[in-house]
Amino acid sequence: MGKPTGFKEFSRAVEPYRPAKERLLDFKEIYTDHDDQKLSTQAARCMDCGVPFCQSGEGCPVYNLIPEWNDLVYQDRWEEAFDRLMATNNFPEVTGRVCPAVCEGACVLGITESPVAIKNLEFAIADKGFQNGWLKPQIPPSRTGKTIAIVGSGPAGLSAAQQLNSVGHSVKVYERADRIGGLMMYGIPNMKLEKSLLDQRKDQMETEGIEFFTNVDVGGNLKNSIAVEDLNTNNDVVLLTTGATKPRDLPIPGREGNGVHFAMDFLKANTKSLLDSKHKDENFISAKGKKVIVIGGGDTGTDCIGTSLRHGCKSLINFEIMPKPPEERASNNPWPLFPRTLKVDYGHEESAETFGNDPRVYSISGKEFIRDEQGNLKGIRTIEVENFEEIEGTEKDWEADLILLAMGFLGPEHYVSEPLNIDLDERSNYKAEHNVHQTSNPNVFAAGDCRRGQSLVVWAINEGRAAAREIDRYLMEETTLP
Repeated sequence: MGKPTGFKEFSRAVEPYRPAKERLLDFKEIYTDHDDQKLSTQAARCMDCGVPFCQSGEGCPVYNLIPEWNDLVYQDRWEEAFDRLMATNNFPEVTGRVCPAVCEGACVLGITESPVAIKNLEFAIADKGFQNGWLKPQIPPSRTGKTIAIVGSGPAGLSAAQQLNSVGHSVKVYERADRIGGLMMYGIPNMKLEKSLLDQRKDQMETEGIEFFTNVDVGGNLKNSIAVEDLNTNNDVVLLTTGATKPRDLPIPGREGNGVHFAMDFLKANTKSLLDSKHKDENFISAKGKKVIVIGGGDTGTDCIGTSLRHGCKSLINFEIMPKPPEERASNNPWPLFPRTLKVDYGHEESAETFGNDPRVYSISGKEFIRDEQGNLKGIRTIEVENFEEIEGTEKDWEADLILLAMGFLGPEHYVSEPLNIDLDERSNYKAEHNVHQTSNPNVFAAGDCRRGQSLVVWAINEGRAAAREIDRYLMEETTLP
């Protein structure tokens, strides 16, 4: 632990974001610089709790050695802290920025007061590792002669690739987009995750011997498509990490026509245009001057809010079908479960700064998209709900020029899996047991959102690491991978 009495002496303090007025003017990261002294103080709050629930099944999915690196930060031993962080997490520079910090929800200190600022500490350790050159390529001393093709370059695919390469297997990663990273690249906007971090990771992994093939649509019909059967024939194992990319739609009257877009189409086009030309090519869905409604209240919805505000939208509303969460844990949401409480994320704060109020409207459901005689979007008709049941007489019309659907995902697209004839589960995901990851086709494994359903980056890393371990065991009959 850090200071034996630290949790008694010091209150929780997290590093602030850049001021909302300032950060709304650009797509740079929203974070401020790290303060080593303040972080050391926060690390001192990590108590000698006996059983560190932050590492339990309700805590960190990759079992980060949180008390160890908190203690090392307190002792100003940052490089050792970085080594301990990298021992369990392939991409802490990502999770330190975008993870909702389930570890903090399980922190023992959180029973009686605010938890340790674990996410801030992870973020700072990872950044210090990058800035000081502590992240070095790990080139395997020899090769096994085994080859693995990984379809998809999100966090599950990349973590699996790194793990498999580390024990000497030859790994090729195929990505249908023009840049690697999956939703880390195009689903998470720049203000939350600077893409140069992913470029650095790509350079590192290529130096380690991993091969990347972008603009390759495995099993698809694009110009640079490749048959998944060929991958299966020409490699010892195929690992599917294609994500859950089929968005949930809102099939109400008026759905067809302009003005209604899936969140990922909006976010991907924005980031690609930003990276390609700093938006000069105008190849994105602009919210400038528009009355925007975002339907869906998760992280993706918040990212749509933040992006629309940076475009210069005229107004902004966020619909959530769920009721407003409580300020404190409810009786059916005890510690160490993740706290389902009201949170004000960066986009909500920015909307309040711009328009004077939190943009969220709770317990509301869409009934009809309103269009004029020419088919142009004019708004949406809604109704209030309670326990998903409509409340009669509560219909209301809302004006909108742009409506973004951020209602989650239904599972993977199956054009990759169909030629392999692998079994699906009841939710249409690739059927494979967690911590086994082998599908009904013994040479094909699956990991990440395409296996477990829509989830967190940190869970994708967990799955990629576990799949790599089981692939290594399958190929070599034993494994040294954790």
